[in-house]
Amino acid sequence: MTTSNEKETKKPLKLSRPGTLELKKTIETGQVRQSFSHGRSKAVTVEVKRSRTFAPGKGGRMTEVTQGREVAERAFVPSSETPAAAEAPEEQAASPAKDLSHLTQDERAKRIKVLEAAKLEDEQRKLQEAEEQRLQAEEDKRRAAEEEAARKLAEEEAKRQAEEDAKRAAEATLAEPEAPAVKEQPAAKTAPAEKAAPPAPAKTDDAPARKGGINLEEDLGGRIKRKSAAPAPKTPSRRETDQRRRHGKLTISQALEGREGRQRSLASVKRQREKMKALERGGSQQAPHKVIRDVVVPETITVQELANRMAERGVEVVKTLMKLGVMATINQTIDADTAELVIEEFGHKIKRVTAADVEIGMRGEDDEEGSLKPRPPVVTIMGHVDHGKTSLLDALRSTDVAGREAGGITQHIGAYQVTVESGDKVTFIDTPGHAAFTEMRSRGANVTDIVILVVAADDGIMEQTVEAINHAKAAEVPIIVAINKIDRPDSDPNRVKTELLQHELVVEDMGGDILAIEVSAKERTNLDKLIEAILLQSELLELGANPDRAAQGVVIEAKLERGRGPVATVLVQRGTLKIGDIFVSGSEWGRVRAMINEHGKSIEEAGPALPVEVLGLNGAPLAGDDFIVVEHEARAREIAEFRGQTKREKEMAASGRGTLEQMLDKIKEGEASELPVVIKSDVQGSLEAIVSSLEKLGTDEVKTRILHAGVGGVNESDTTLARSTGAMIIAFNVRANPQARDMARRDAVDIRYYSIIYNVVDDIKAAMSGMLSPTQRENFLGYAEIREVFSNSKVGKVAGCMITEGIVKRGAKVRLLRDSVVIHDGTLKTLRRFKDEVKEVREGYECGMAFENYTDIQVKDQIECYEVEEIAREL
Repeated sequence: MTTSNEKETKKPLKLSRPGTLELKKTIETGQVRQSFSHGRSKAVTVEVKRSRTFAPGKGGRMTEVTQGREVAERAFVPSSETPAAAEAPEEQAASPAKDLSHLTQDERAKRIKVLEAAKLEDEQRKLQEAEEQRLQAEEDKRRAAEEEAARKLAEEEAKRQAEEDAKRAAEATLAEPEAPAVKEQPAAKTAPAEKAAPPAPAKTDDAPARKGGINLEEDLGGRIKRKSAAPAPKTPSRRETDQRRRHGKLTISQALEGREGRQRSLASVKRQREKMKALERGGSQQAPHKVIRDVVVPETITVQELANRMAERGVEVVKTLMKLGVMATINQTIDADTAELVIEEFGHKIKRVTAADVEIGMRGEDDEEGSLKPRPPVVTIMGHVDHGKTSLLDALRSTDVAGREAGGITQHIGAYQVTVESGDKVTFIDTPGHAAFTEMRSRGANVTDIVILVVAADDGIMEQTVEAINHAKAAEVPIIVAINKIDRPDSDPNRVKTELLQHELVVEDMGGDILAIEVSAKERTNLDKLIEAILLQSELLELGANPDRAAQGVVIEAKLERGRGPVATVLVQRGTLKIGDIFVSGSEWGRVRAMINEHGKSIEEAGPALPVEVLGLNGAPLAGDDFIVVEHEARAREIAEFRGQTKREKEMAASGRGTLEQMLDKIKEGEASELPVVIKSDVQGSLEAIVSSLEKLGTDEVKTRILHAGVGGVNESDTTLARSTGAMIIAFNVRANPQARDMARRDAVDIRYYSIIYNVVDDIKAAMSGMLSPTQRENFLGYAEIREVFSNSKVGKVAGCMITEGIVKRGAKVRLLRDSVVIHDGTLKTLRRFKDEVKEVREGYECGMAFENYTDIQVKDQIECYEVEEIAREL
């Protein structure tokens, strides 16, 4: 229990100071706008935090200390809000002991830190203002200089005008002496010029005084003193009116200045000044001149590469392609024709090249008449087997003077050169089976100047003799007939001369121009007359070649020898072949390592019409391939690679046995204008009947070309002739020997066997009918009307149609009609009912259609569907 005294001494619970209980804010917040370059700005929240400090006061009570906080708050208040804020830090810094004597150590440190920050801020502000003043002074100085230059220019112009006016006035005075008013004309004319002169520019105090900105005044003592002109009222510049660029960090005072709006960059000002100066110097700028380029375009090229070669933007090239209706990206490939359209659109010039251009200029220019020198003739000896061709070759070789001196010929390389008694040289080519001769003619390498046709006097004209005559006529070279074996008792030269008339060969004895020499290879009779006839014929041909150039020739034969590698027998046609020359032969190339003549001796050089063996190839070429010396190894390798690629493509295209259907395809593509054939029959009567029937089939548009017609089985010579000319072989009641069959199978030669002459005529007639272009006829299918147009991401625009008449088939030809006018003719790309692809849609049904490479379709357009039928023409 408590006593009454205790109750009296106990005080009620109450506040020490009367008033309301409240909690003062310790943080004050506000917003300022922070400005950045290029006119950007954002709002920034600024917080001022107050700390409450208590200390023991009078009577031992704790009281709040407010003096230090008020000083700190005043330090944070910007100068724009409190004018005395800038002076407060200096006054307090001057007497720190007086103001900080009652504060704690932490409070003193905080206050000193705030005062130092305020002082640093003031220093930065002063530096910034000084920098702005310096920039303004430089700007004023530049403007003053520009105004001074303009004023001087105006004064000079006025002075020049005054002089001209005075001159004109003097001339007028001389012409009219009684006119007194002419003398006052210059002053009157110069008055507007003086009035138009700009005033003297305003000068700043720190700028150096100039002549145009000085007033000359005379004082009482007669002295002239220099006085600066009164500065003109300065108009506020853009730098002053607009926002100034800040330097350094953002301060609170700068943030509270409230700068807003877009600020112009220094780069923009600089560009404007350069533009004005350019206009003052040269007036308006002219448009840049368009550069026309020669653009080299291969067979295919990417869009990016085409843009690079034209020096144009790839985007512009893609836009041009889209205008032309070609949707291609920057990395897609376009053909040369499309590239040509794009190049013409940009105004450039196109220079088209192909892979075959690597051979351009390989053969060099044609020789001039003055550079040609006489060369030995090239002679090929041909004839039937066992007619003494080999014996005649041996007899001719024995007439070689150099060969006799060297002890005889040691090696036969397929071609050789002999020196006769008169000192002239003759080159002979040995062509067993006529294979090399046929290959040369098929490749356009006509190296033979003269053909010696060997015919036995006892046998007369035989099968291979006729083939030799056909080869010589096809090569268009002169023929010398050597009637051999006249030493035999049953020989009859007149019979041979008479049989030659059947083949349009008329000898001189019968009033023709064909030389016929009766010789005997066994008895060596009349060989000198044969050589004399060869030299006479060569003089008539006036054979010549230029030896002072890079060598060119043809391969007579090639083989692969053990220990020597690929060896080619080459006949030099023009130029001189030397050791070390780099050459190309067909699809092979190499460097001349060694050259061996027909006597087996190594030589350093080989001139025109000289056959030599060449070592150094990287592969064996074919007989009849060209042999051309090039300037460097890279060119030779490039040409050989191109020819090898072309050869492989041809082999792939002609894989398997050649058939009549393949020949018809070639005829349809326009590769063949005639139908070449080789005919072999069992008897002469059947042969004549077949030839006569085939010749009657020919018309003005198509005809049959009979390369060779003979009696007997199909041999290797027939197969070689057919392969080199792309002909087919007709075997009537005969068969091909095993060698010919193997060659035909390997070389894709078509041999057709017949026993009825009508079947031969029907097949040839069908082949010739295929050469005629077929007749095209349109068959109407139906009409459709577009009711709706849909867009599909995969197909493009799809037309929702109703079949109004007939039938529509997928893949058929279509015409798009708008207002009964044909606006598109193309092919139907897709035909659907609902979501299914269908083959055809009949009348009364709905369907969806899309066209190949065409999307400009509208509602109510009509679609006409039709088919094109090709009707084969017949003879």
